Formats: sequence, structure tokens, C-alpha cells
Amino acid sequence: MKEFFLYFFGEGTQPEFALFTPAHFAPVLLMLGAIALISRFRDRIRTSRHEETLRFVLAFALIISDMSYYWRLVGSPWLHPGPVENLPIGVCGWAVIFCSFMLAGKKQGLFDIAYFWLLSGSVFALLTPTPLTYTGPTRFRYYQFWLEHTLGYVAIFYMIFVHGMRPTVKSAVRSWVLLVVMAVIAYSVNRMIPGANYLYMARPEAAPSVLDILPPNFGLRTAIIAAVITLMYALAYLPWYMKDKKAARA
Repeated sequence: MKEFFLYFFGEGTQPEFALFTPAHFAPVLLMLGAIALISRFRDRIRTSRHEETLRFVLAFALIISDMSYYWRLVGSPWLHPGPVENLPIGVCGWAVIFCSFMLAGKKQGLFDIAYFWLLSGSVFALLTPTPLTYTGPTRFRYYQFWLEHTLGYVAIFYMIFVHGMRPTVKSAVRSWVLLVVMAVIAYSVNRMIPGANYLYMARPEAAPSVLDILPPNFGLRTAIIAAVITLMYALAYLPWYMKDKKAARA
């Protein structure tokens, strides 16, 4: 039994996960399927007497998916938990927390932040989930990662379809400013702790990712990332802009 737990909660020494394989596509397709079902049955969900319970169950699942990452580290000394990699400084983790409280309290302000953080930053984790390189479908980390990185999108589109939430230009600005604050914190921690690479601002990832195409120069790299994120913000808001323009012409 001990050997099983050591294996299941641990990491491999050789790559176990590959991009664009069934192990990569399956969680994304499940997420898209869940969002499609929410869209299809939005009216029935909205009027259901179990709607609040459904929101709280999803909120609980989000919190557990995020916290279990740290519980795994605390309970697994062989993983060498420490401040170099495991401080709570990351867009994905905080977006999940915001989504959980957004669901529980139907908070528009938290929706505003999480919507842009997920669609403009965390989406890259779905495209190139590099933290999974040494943890395939037979490991706990695989399921924890995908639950954390897909349930946030389910939560966001749940609030859009069921409760009619939507972003605004002002909410995009607030979200972007908070992201800059997070980047400043990450940069400071990277400078203080040798080897730290929060938000991947110190160096490229060890495993292949979309960040590999960026130049190594910190200033140029940061400028390109900021420009890409800003563009992603614009693309995330574009459907709402087009919707408003169409409504104004009607």
C-alpha cells in the first residue's frame, strides 16, 4: 500500500505525459461538453430548486482541486515542498479561488477578474500543460491539474449562461491592473528566492511550451508577454463588444 501511495502521489523520473494525445484532449473535451450542457439546459438550471446546491457543489470542487495540490505536498515529503515552486503565486490558482467565491456569492466583481484571467492567461495551460510532463493519467497530479484548470471555465460559463453575467471594459481594466500587481509580486519573489520562476518570468519552462518562442532577454520577453496578454484581453472582450454593437443597431 505504501508503494502505491508513493507512486500515485509522486512524480516520475521520465516523461509520462505528451502534448496532443488522448490524455491531453480528453479533459478538454469533457470541459467543452460540460459547458455545452450548461448552455443547452440554462433555463432549466436557472429555475431548478437545486440551482444553489449545484453552485455550491461546483464551488466546493474548485476549492478542493486547488487546495489538494498543497495537501499533496505537505503529505508527501519526497516531493520536497518549498518556496521555490510552491508559494500561492499564480494566475490559475487564484482564478480558481475567485471562481469558487464567485459561485457561492454570485459576485460580479470576482467574475470580472476570473473571466479575463482564465481566457487570457490560463488558456495557455490547456494548450501546453507542461507541469504534467512527469505525471501521467496514473498519477494524482494529472487529475488535480485538469480539475483545477477546467472547472474554472465551467464556473465562468455557468455564470454567463445561467445568471447572465458579462464583462465590461472597466472590468477588463481592473482585471489587467490586478494581473500586473501579481506579476510584480512574482518578479520580486523570483529575485528574492534563487531558482524561483513564478509566472515563468525568470526563465522559460523546463518542458516545451508556447513560451519557448520568446527571446531570453528579460525586458523584451516581458514586453512581448504583456502585449500578448493585452491582445488576449481584447479577444476575450470582442464577443461582448460585437454583441453590444449589434444590439445598438437593432
